[in-house]
Amino acid sequence: MKLGIDVLLNNIKLLDELKSKRIALLATPASMTSQFIHSLDALKNSTINLCAAFGPQHGMRGEKQDNMIETEDYIDPIHHIPIFSLYGEYRRPTAKMLDTFDVLLIDVQDMGTRVYTFLTTLLYLLEAGAATGKTIWVLDRPNPAGRPVEGTLLDEKNWVSFVGAARFPMRHGLTLGEAARWFVKNKKLDVDLKVIAMEEYHLSQGPGFGWPHFDLSWVNPSPNVPTLSTARCYPGTVLLEGTTLSEGRGTTRPLEMLGAPDIEAHSLLATMEKIYSPWLQGSKLRPCYFQPTFHKHTQAMCAGFQIHVDDKTYQHEIFKPYRLVALALKAIRRLYPDYEIWRDFAYEYEKDRLAIDLINGGPLLREWVDNDDATPNDFEIILQKDENSWLESRQEFLLYPD
Repeated sequence: MKLGIDVLLNNIKLLDELKSKRIALLATPASMTSQFIHSLDALKNSTINLCAAFGPQHGMRGEKQDNMIETEDYIDPIHHIPIFSLYGEYRRPTAKMLDTFDVLLIDVQDMGTRVYTFLTTLLYLLEAGAATGKTIWVLDRPNPAGRPVEGTLLDEKNWVSFVGAARFPMRHGLTLGEAARWFVKNKKLDVDLKVIAMEEYHLSQGPGFGWPHFDLSWVNPSPNVPTLSTARCYPGTVLLEGTTLSEGRGTTRPLEMLGAPDIEAHSLLATMEKIYSPWLQGSKLRPCYFQPTFHKHTQAMCAGFQIHVDDKTYQHEIFKPYRLVALALKAIRRLYPDYEIWRDFAYEYEKDRLAIDLINGGPLLREWVDNDDATPNDFEIILQKDENSWLESRQEFLLYPD
């Protein structure tokens, strides 16, 4: 298998297209070639005139451990080019930033989940390219969450935000290159876009099911995504960011766990099983206890469960992390009717809209959890309608066989 960056670096014709241009790069620590050289270094050592680089959330160097921590612009100490932050004072590139290049190469490892902000940064850069005549090349990378689709479609009329740029479901099943193609058509962007597709990449093959096991080392796309298991769980566990429950930040397995000091783990799992056991299939759930060293419930003993998706019993097409976490929230509401599930705080600089609704792309999930009469079947009908609609609408943008 060849990554988009590898295809570019080994294609003389593509390199010649860029030879007379000023080039910029959007990258993160996970922007490594198959030879395990960072894309910034590999491009600097090629025939390309690399003039500037950009970092999304968590920064080019990925040093910002916690969520929603801004990064600053700086000069790269080795290559002496400006590194601009797109998660600092500005979320969109400024005229000063855009003046540094003719062609922008986007080489970031996405997570296949709508709220992962690299997707929004991609859209902002495509929009900037359309407005200024800049050329955008996406050097495609694997989607570790694979092809499956899950979640309600974002309500574009009321719930567009930095964690929800467009009418995607939570787990969208696209690579970043495919998402760029979707944006260009559906947002009617007149932008010079080229997607450098991967070669010999298959999204549904095991054991990686989207991640090329043994071909590519795992490098954290962001600090709290330490494993492939995290990426598989993330379309569900990210919902916990909008709750008072810990998602495991401050532990060695963030976004694979759920817990709180005032929850009984075994009762929670038993209630989930009783409410709707089909949503528990595809993974293993283990009662667990943990003390976060930072973030929610710091140093408090939390009880809950860990999601295990890393052995031969894992069923990629059946595992539904969004439904699993929704079921956990429903069980907590049933066990503890007055429990303060929803966390009211400024989320991604949004102060007037509830975090859980921003993350979910609308209030449907919260309303379903809080409605005692709402059943899993009621929610399943809504989910299947949105998921089937997305499956049909995304089809023309797919670049890789299943």
